[in-house]
Amino acid sequence: MSVDSRTTVLDRLWSLFEGQSGSRRSLLLMSPLILFELLVFVVPFLLLVRISFSEQSQGLPYAEGTFTIASYVQVLQSELLQGIIVYSFKLGIIATLLTVVLAVFYAYATWRANGVRKSALLFSVVLPLLTTLVIKTYVWVPLLAPNGTANSLLLAVGLIQAPLQIVPNTLGVVIGQVYIVFPYAMLAIYSVLTTVEWELVEAARDLGASRIRSFFAVVLPEIMPGITVATVISFAWSVGAYSAPALLGAGSDRPFALEVQEQMLVNFNWPIATALSTVMLVLMFVSILVIYTVLGRFGGDVTNAT
Repeated sequence: MSVDSRTTVLDRLWSLFEGQSGSRRSLLLMSPLILFELLVFVVPFLLLVRISFSEQSQGLPYAEGTFTIASYVQVLQSELLQGIIVYSFKLGIIATLLTVVLAVFYAYATWRANGVRKSALLFSVVLPLLTTLVIKTYVWVPLLAPNGTANSLLLAVGLIQAPLQIVPNTLGVVIGQVYIVFPYAMLAIYSVLTTVEWELVEAARDLGASRIRSFFAVVLPEIMPGITVATVISFAWSVGAYSAPALLGAGSDRPFALEVQEQMLVNFNWPIATALSTVMLVLMFVSILVIYTVLGRFGGDVTNAT
């Protein structure tokens, strides 16, 4: 095909595109993204939901062509699975609170820094994103283990008499999970902070407000959209945490992601695994709606975060 014929075909396609109305043109532009979302997310999720309504089978992941709600009944009635769900949400709440609080103050310090100091603070946050998730999580094992670096230093200076059991333990899981989600939370808050005018803070201080009061009265309401985004990211990621509990947790530290893995790959029980995943997804969706509603009352409209 010659260059002229290619140009002619492109001109015809462009003329057809220009002839569409504004709404149809927008739909055509979004169609590749819509198709990608349908094929990669929606269709697999619908398949998982269908499997969750299948009967369990001996020797097979599930019995095809069957329909039952027994897996959902088992998930809702099993004390073991209920404990796993509760533990997952406890981990999500604790890790989210710590992450957001640390991210707010770190973002504020970065916002107020200048020159090399600001670059160093931003680089220290971006650097962990360049490392794979498993490696940057596993690095806490030699640091926090009973015979690791942290315990050795504490024993050497006499602050403790015996090694602390940080890893494997729930404390280690929380530390690892906060470390994983902290960069995303901090960058979400910092992006909103950069739109805040420092003159507003100075005006509040000129009117007699202290540094702490000016922060809570002026800065905090302005960055609530970023805090909302950071909270949702941290909470969703922490409730569904896998790497930190798998590498840093004890046997009793069992969130739903590890249970789903065992049900699918060890017990070969796909209906229970998919039913548990569906229940967790519904609970997560409700929780995120609550987060948006509560934080939205304090100015956490995420449309202002862009």
